Amino acid sequence: MENACGHSIFIGAGANLAHPTYGSPRETLEAAFRELGRRGVQVLRVSPWYRTAPVPASDQPWYQNAVIEVGTTLGPDKLLAILHEVEEAFGRVRSVANAARMIDLDLLDFRGEIAPEAPGRATLPHPRLATRAFVLRPLADLAPDWRHPVTGEGVQALLAALPFDEGRV
Repeated sequence: MENACGHSIFIGAGANLAHPTYGSPRETLEAAFRELGRRGVQVLRVSPWYRTAPVPASDQPWYQNAVIEVGTTLGPDKLLAILHEVEEAFGRVRSVANAARMIDLDLLDFRGEIAPEAPGRATLPHPRLATRAFVLRPLADLAPDWRHPVTGEGVQALLAALPFDEGRV
């Protein structure tokens, strides 16, 4: 990480369904990380892996989640497009919100930039980042001094503010 003030790029990764080619959710996501490298997105660090409950609570299988720090010369919109391309190449089908999936790659923070929601553009930081333990916990492992670009709250404070049962990790 260059520093805690927003000079890094973080991507959240999660899956709860096995892939017919790549195997377990973790194996699938690790293969996706290699594919990102082939597309000009260098994975610099990977957080520890977490087994997490589905959010919202359901009878879906639990997820494997991690956060990766990446390096790239791409801008945030092109990076988001690459993430979507990799998801599609790995069989991601977008159906209903919060459906079980073989792969999910979310652009969490792009060097501390702030960008409002707009069609076809990256929303920065990720709009639900601050409410998801399955993102904040691995992010805290990679960047314990990370601060939310909009609120300035530290990752540890954001974690402490979550309801106890929100996204069991």
